[in-house]
Amino acid sequence: MRVLVTGTDGYIGTLLAPRLMEQGFEVTGIDTGFYRDAWIYNNGIRKFPLSLFSDIRDVEEEHFKGFDAVVHLAELSNDPLGEIDPRITFQINYLGSARLARLCRSAGAKRFVYTSSCSVYGAGGGEIKTEESSVAPQTAYAECKSMVERDVTAMATDDFSPVFLRNATAYGPSPRMRFDLVLNNLAGMAWTTGQIRVTSDGSPWRPLVHLLDICDAVIAVLKAPREVVHRQVFNVGKTSENYRVRELAEIVAQTFPSCTLSFGTNDSDNRSYRVSFDKIERVLGFCCRRNVHVGAEQLRDLFEKIRLTPDVFEARPYTRLKKIRYLLESGQIDRDFFWR
Repeated sequence: MRVLVTGTDGYIGTLLAPRLMEQGFEVTGIDTGFYRDAWIYNNGIRKFPLSLFSDIRDVEEEHFKGFDAVVHLAELSNDPLGEIDPRITFQINYLGSARLARLCRSAGAKRFVYTSSCSVYGAGGGEIKTEESSVAPQTAYAECKSMVERDVTAMATDDFSPVFLRNATAYGPSPRMRFDLVLNNLAGMAWTTGQIRVTSDGSPWRPLVHLLDICDAVIAVLKAPREVVHRQVFNVGKTSENYRVRELAEIVAQTFPSCTLSFGTNDSDNRSYRVSFDKIERVLGFCCRRNVHVGAEQLRDLFEKIRLTPDVFEARPYTRLKKIRYLLESGQIDRDFFWR
């Protein structure tokens, strides 16, 4: 199977593309290159795909000719970044992704795997959300995810099968690291400062998933028979991996001994949701193999290995919002987020 992956230079894509190649897929990548300087360590991966340097808004139908499947990762990649300019988030994450799916269909790609997010559930209250639950996006990022799901579902034909993976909040070490994800951030704070400071009271719920489990879910969807995944939505994670932010902080404190732990009262972020991941296990036989405790230990081991310093932890390449603001302020990208 020939697979094109967008976002191959990102936090997940850097691990997904080589993993696909190890499984026998022929892989080509596309990435705009915003985060190429976020390489924090060499993990020994030797297989990398041929990658095209392109913004997803610039791709044309010819880029997708000859591919059996497309895995789409490349968007503005979290809620705070999406709020810099919701107009641009709408252009890239919604219009850009929907256009990309249409081009894939026209080019003859049979399967389109869209990496959505559990953030579409937004303010979930006490109900555990399933794929059949109504969505309540609270941010431009989450709203765009929901709209792409809606529009691309309508593009499905006998020859074009879209599949939607609503990933829980990712965590875990990657060569192109991110410290703006909750577990990675808490662990980095613990290692570099000896303190874990949570600005909220820690009561909001979040489901979490290891980034390698996300990679494995993509592979499972690509290998599954068409009739099993056609137009389907799958939450990606494990039901037992729903945590309050307070619980995540306590797990990190246990993994990084001698840290102090404190909580605040900031409740400006009203996102709180618990999610069921039973469907992906029932339909695909897929079960996540890692948990938050393992992820925290992996992060501690990585920080020790690379001797993570406060300067590196706070450096702009590893936080999406900092990096894009820098590219804007330094004039390297224009107000529409195109390279100058």
